[in-house]
Amino acid sequence: MAKKIKAILKLNLPGGTANPAPPVGPALGQHGVNIMEFIQQYNAKTADMKGQIIPALVTIFEDRSFKFELKTPPVSALIKQVLNLKLGSSEPNKKKVGTIT
Repeated sequence: MAKKIKAILKLNLPGGTANPAPPVGPALGQHGVNIMEFIQQYNAKTADMKGQIIPALVTIFEDRSFKFELKTPPVSALIKQVLNLKLGSSEPNKKKVGTIT
């Protein structure tokens, strides 16, 4: 018999360096998930992607177990990485911060 799903969460976390501080702790804690177990598994799977934002789709089951699936980084994060930017333009459509060819 399949496990019953209690909740599905989408978290955008830094790869390899996630910690139990908000938003991770409160989001998982309210469903009774072992936060440190999730953090250790997430950091192990994303260790080679340090510094990138890696979305995770977390499925939480009624018995407090979980599974998660890693998604591709947001395009905006990939563009900033290619252009070596920390932030985007302060005035979008007016002030250009880079060019991609």
